[in-house]
Amino acid sequence: MTFPPHPADNAAEPSPCGTKTASGAAIHDASLTGERDWLTTVEVARDYHLSVGTLRYWRHIGYGPASFTLGRRKVVYRRRDMDAWIAEQERSTRRGGTTAA
Repeated sequence: MTFPPHPADNAAEPSPCGTKTASGAAIHDASLTGERDWLTTVEVARDYHLSVGTLRYWRHIGYGPASFTLGRRKVVYRRRDMDAWIAEQERSTRRGGTTAA
């Protein structure tokens, strides 16, 4: 026998990676998973399929995602800055996807 869903099931609920919206989409919250909100250059290179050398060069010429240093030498990138930079790259270089008459 199946029962109708409880009304509270549509409310936001905790999930391992943050909060789920009423539609079930996960909202990432790094504080709940113990993740840092920043990445090292090596982690960015691995996670975003870029080379460490490319990231260093981009930083040198003032291009690429925003970064900063922790201490005297450790260069890090905020996850939100990476996502924002990628979204901006997509907006500025997107081609196609429209129906031409």
